[in-house]
Amino acid sequence: MRFMKLTLPLAITLFVASMPIRAIEEPAYEVTARIGDVELRRYAPYVVAEVLVTGSAKEAGNTAFRILAGYIFGKNKGEKKFAMTAPVTQTAAPVKLAMTAPVTQTAAPGGYVVQFVLPRGVTLATAPEPIDQRIVLRQVPSMRVAVIRYSGFWSDANYDRHLAQLRETLRKAGIEWSGEPVYSRYNPPFTPWFLRRNEIWLHISSEAGNRSG
Repeated sequence: MRFMKLTLPLAITLFVASMPIRAIEEPAYEVTARIGDVELRRYAPYVVAEVLVTGSAKEAGNTAFRILAGYIFGKNKGEKKFAMTAPVTQTAAPVKLAMTAPVTQTAAPGGYVVQFVLPRGVTLATAPEPIDQRIVLRQVPSMRVAVIRYSGFWSDANYDRHLAQLRETLRKAGIEWSGEPVYSRYNPPFTPWFLRRNEIWLHISSEAGNRSG
């Protein structure tokens, strides 16, 4: 897989530049085991806005980011009630959702699936309906993943090296995985390379997670 480089469109830079300097909310999970540099995690269900985009990974990622950023920034139908901050409000105006992390990208038949995680407490029933029909809201079920975390540039070489390390660690531990790797990024492009949090997730079976937890 080939992913987005450091040079991203100005729209993305402006989007992430508007984020407050604080910890960004991410999906709830627990670490069930550690094997060297690899964590086995159990994630609780969470809701995402996702879009399927064709083209190369870099092109798909850039296009999808713009589409999903529009939804987060208020291009949605806000007739539904949901709790984002206290108090609970109801409005027919477009709703701006809080930014969360990570932004994930996964290879899929016909292109790449890119997801934005929606804030905790937002459900499929309360999430505002997208105006852009390419955006799909979906609940990700509880899952177990093996994760390797690393810093550095968003380069193919950095990604490939850590994916190989993740797979080798799981092979040696006798843990099976399935599906495409999920590339997860937690920082805006202007974050210094040595401070970035990048992750690769591989889905593992419940049995493997239970043996290792």
